[in-house]
Amino acid sequence: MPREPHYAMPFTIPDARTDHITRKMFDLPYASLSPAQKVDIYWPTEGNGPFPVILVIHGGAFMGGDKRDIQLTPMLEGLKRGYAVVSMNYRMSGEAIFPALVQDVRAAIRWVRANAEKFLFDPERIAAWGGSAGGYLSLMAGVAADIPELDDLTLGNPDQSGHVQAVVAWFPPTDFLKMDEQLAESGFSQPSEFAHSGEYSPESLILGQKITEIPELVRRANPETYIRPGLPPFFIQHGTADDTVPYQQSQNFAEKLRAMAPQRVTYELLPNARHADAAFEAPQNIQKVLDFLDRSLRASH
Repeated sequence: MPREPHYAMPFTIPDARTDHITRKMFDLPYASLSPAQKVDIYWPTEGNGPFPVILVIHGGAFMGGDKRDIQLTPMLEGLKRGYAVVSMNYRMSGEAIFPALVQDVRAAIRWVRANAEKFLFDPERIAAWGGSAGGYLSLMAGVAADIPELDDLTLGNPDQSGHVQAVVAWFPPTDFLKMDEQLAESGFSQPSEFAHSGEYSPESLILGQKITEIPELVRRANPETYIRPGLPPFFIQHGTADDTVPYQQSQNFAEKLRAMAPQRVTYELLPNARHADAAFEAPQNIQKVLDFLDRSLRASH
């Protein structure tokens, strides 16, 4: 099947620098169905825990990226605050279609809980954090609790909970069928061959069919479908100049969540920030994210 060059990812994203981290383990399997189902673990320099956990979910248009690439860099700042960082890979569109990637996230969370004592994790304090496709999956981690079709207990540790206690999502897609329309509203009209509704778009590839032809499956894949009472706190940020995933995606999700549970969402627009803009990784912004995690996970403990 040919793919539009706009969405091909021939380049390799550089790895994050982790040489300075003394306590780490790589490529631990959290399930056995796919070689993709592995995690890397980083621990703070000192202490024996139990450490609260940041589960890092990389982006890459559902078709690229890796648990060890530079998208991990801002999350590693959590080590200085006493967090263990668990970075995961998952099945992408070249291997499997929705809901496999969401089920992988749930399986990784259960694995963290099942191995909490062994790896010095606090099983009651787990947060998901990612950007773009990883932001989408972080939102799904927050809303997927008790939704059977978004889980696959055969992936392992069925006796453990797949819940998270906090979510951080940067520039996530939340409503696939509205993306092109919202980009146009913001003055970022896409050529037809680059449209999110196209046959070879990231969204169509991860769902296995052109999204305009499968509205019910798109609805099931949209995080906002699962907004309801009892969800964990969310911290969502998006740039106003994002010409890849429109900021209205985060805005609408946050508004719907706020209507249901106003104390459960922090939503911020970063002025003039583009997709994956350096502004998200600025020290003052990372501090803001970690402050949110401190508050949220302390409250859940």
